[in-house]
Amino acid sequence: MTSQAILDTAERLLQTRSLEDIAVDELAAGAGISRSTFYFHFSSREAVLHALSAQVLDALYESASSWLRRGSEPPEAAVRRALGATLALWRAHGPVLRASVRARDTDPLMRDFWAGVARRFVDATAEQITLERAAGAAVDGPDARSLAAVLVAMNEQAFLGRSVVRRSAKKDRELVDTLTYVWLRAVYGG
Repeated sequence: MTSQAILDTAERLLQTRSLEDIAVDELAAGAGISRSTFYFHFSSREAVLHALSAQVLDALYESASSWLRRGSEPPEAAVRRALGATLALWRAHGPVLRASVRARDTDPLMRDFWAGVARRFVDATAEQITLERAAGAAVDGPDARSLAAVLVAMNEQAFLGRSVVRRSAKKDRELVDTLTYVWLRAVYGG
């Protein structure tokens, strides 16, 4: 409960300020605990961001991986659903994800964390591309892992950019439509 209260406070504060501008005392006060109790749960503000990022990225992986479990669902529906759910999570947790992306440039722990996240997404996507090709649903093309890396990086940059602009259902739909088009053409062809 206390750890989650700290995480909730951090997510709320990140909506208006950068991690560097948030003091440990503010995180502790927001969670209704002392500074020493904060350190019982987390070693630093950066550790709080890491834990928050892990929660959000697990949810992102779950939403994105719905394509991996598409079963008999048509590829377009599965890809569109996965991309829409992923964008919704970027919208809901944009401040945390943006802080996490910024932190990977300076924090070795966050850099390693993001490398692991990227590997997880790329590996799963490459495996699905390979399965889709083997089943005759997807066209042959570039190495599955290389293609997956490009598609995953494209998604991250597109969602990161979209998460910083004012919400627009129309623009969000256009982004999902465009990403769906690219994924379908890249994986399934014509």
